[in-house]
Amino acid sequence: MSDPMPVRRALVSVYDKTGIADFARRLVALDIELLSTGGTAAALRDEGLPVTDVSDVTGVPEVLSGRVKTLHPAIHAGLLARRSEPADRAALEEHGYAPIDLVVCNLYPFASVVADPDTSRDEAMDTVDIGGPTMIRAAAKNHAAVGVVTTPERYDAVADELEAHEGMLSAATRREMATEAFAHTAHYDTAIHEYLSSADASPDADDDTTDGSLPDRFTVSLSQSASLRYGENPHQDGALYGESSPFYEQLHGAPLSYNNLNDLNAALALIDEFREAPPTCAILKHTNPCGVATTETLASAWTKAFKTDRQSPYGGIVVVNRALDRPTAEAIDEIFTEIVIAPSFESGALDLLEQNDRRRLIRQTAAARTDTRPDVRSVLGGLLVQSRDPVLPSLQELRSEWEIPTERAPTEAEAHDLDFAWRVAKHVKSNAIVYARDQATLGIGAGQMSRIDASELAVRKATKSELDLAGSVVASDAFFPFADGLEAAATEGARAAIQPGGSIRDDEVIDAADAHDMAMILTGRRHFRH
Repeated sequence: MSDPMPVRRALVSVYDKTGIADFARRLVALDIELLSTGGTAAALRDEGLPVTDVSDVTGVPEVLSGRVKTLHPAIHAGLLARRSEPADRAALEEHGYAPIDLVVCNLYPFASVVADPDTSRDEAMDTVDIGGPTMIRAAAKNHAAVGVVTTPERYDAVADELEAHEGMLSAATRREMATEAFAHTAHYDTAIHEYLSSADASPDADDDTTDGSLPDRFTVSLSQSASLRYGENPHQDGALYGESSPFYEQLHGAPLSYNNLNDLNAALALIDEFREAPPTCAILKHTNPCGVATTETLASAWTKAFKTDRQSPYGGIVVVNRALDRPTAEAIDEIFTEIVIAPSFESGALDLLEQNDRRRLIRQTAAARTDTRPDVRSVLGGLLVQSRDPVLPSLQELRSEWEIPTERAPTEAEAHDLDFAWRVAKHVKSNAIVYARDQATLGIGAGQMSRIDASELAVRKATKSELDLAGSVVASDAFFPFADGLEAAATEGARAAIQPGGSIRDDEVIDAADAHDMAMILTGRRHFRH
């Protein structure tokens, strides 16, 4: 097969008509015949361009309200015929079919349609494109002779090449576009698969099609949305795949790095636990919270969160659950923070924080809890996939699930602090221990090899920050395997504890709590984060 190959006939059928008229005009100027369907043909005629209807080529009108229009041998033989095969050329001549050298096609927006929670299953299935993917795949399969364009971003480059080479497309270009085409249809099919595999393929579905388990086949197809300078370290490549714009937008600063994005994800998940709470501020470093507080104002919340650990927040992440005001911005600006996240920024706060070019400012646009996709991480040879650990319900709902095995029940103030500490501990790397009082963290022990190590680290952090643990509560992300961890907390002044329970030594831990007149909550659910 010679290289390049001429383009004499082009089949144009697009849902997204961005730039199509200008592209088609350049094709016509090269004496390329245009075949088209339905709305695309009408749009091109409105621009004064000569168009041959596909129905004139097939001899069959569009049927089923346009569902069937290109599914015909006159079209697919023209796409699939191998130019180098005498038998294929003879078959075209016998049946009166002509080759088609270029397909310009993009598909019905299935993913955006099903993103609307009110979309019914019937509406979703009605936007499943059949003829488009079939044409695209046929052209891509026969890319030795046929070009295929699936995105408006390709139009100018293709037209430039055709104009520069007397209507010819090189083999390299055809192969590159075929690769893009198969990625395009794979992404499309994956969106359909994900939708039909979801727990509620439509809000008005009248049958139960899932038991809530993960699918037997896990597929994902995401477009690269950002090329990163590097990955976790400078010698590693990095990129972001997927669409983050529904959840946040960057208002200021350099592009986000791999580590920035990882921290950002952790911060948004943490603040989601306090979405309905009074003003709350959290400070994170390397995805771990190093200080969290809920108070009457954001400024005081920042102050109390910062008191937990005055050293780690440098270069860290700050996230709040209210519009960031000027006084809070001034307090945050006293140290260097790499990322500041808020649902909105008051003008005075934004002006101040924008003065530091090294800082990134992020506006949260949607709750992290609205992302229902499973949690995925890579392991050697595959992927680990799990359902997300959901946001905790309200304190009132949690209380109905709590078990109080100790002689003393928590006071009302202790119950609120236990709820607060439990929400924070859920987002601390295991093993995790969190001390808190008056809706503010006092000491956090994260990522230790034993629970007693985590507890000792939390105490050491509190001591370093000159914070008294008397009257505090303590949260443990998993059960206390021995009584020593609880006894150590009691010795430091903790008056109540919250943990999942489930240890074979639970009775010993409960006895230790009673011996120290501590109240204890068993939640029945752990929150490991590895």
